[in-house]
Amino acid sequence: MFLKVFLLMVLCHIIDDFVFQPVCLSNLKQKNYWERLCKEANADIEKYKNDYIAALIMHAFSWSIMIMLPVMFLVPTVSCIALIGCIIINCLVHAYVDDLKANKFELNLVEDQLIHFIQIVITFVIILLSV
Repeated sequence: MFLKVFLLMVLCHIIDDFVFQPVCLSNLKQKNYWERLCKEANADIEKYKNDYIAALIMHAFSWSIMIMLPVMFLVPTVSCIALIGCIIINCLVHAYVDDLKANKFELNLVEDQLIHFIQIVITFVIILLSV
């Protein structure tokens, strides 16, 4: 059963990162998108300068919930603290990693995806230890 949970977590990652994330959200996570948009609309960048952070967090939260769905439905004995803790930590890590890729240009897609996969492995181990 745990192999199924792990494989479903990986599948949910792929679905959320590549299927459920529309191009508009991918753009909204980029600080320079907001800068270009404000410049084109002659709008005050100060008002929108941190909006990319909201988009990063929205996607990261969606991803964190998505990868935990198999755990929620197939591992009924998982503790609520482990579940909530994994969601919060994964959300923060995912947003940080996506920021490194989309805004700081310190990671490429392969590195980004490798880190997310490592997140899933660590989360899976935490869930195994909490059962």
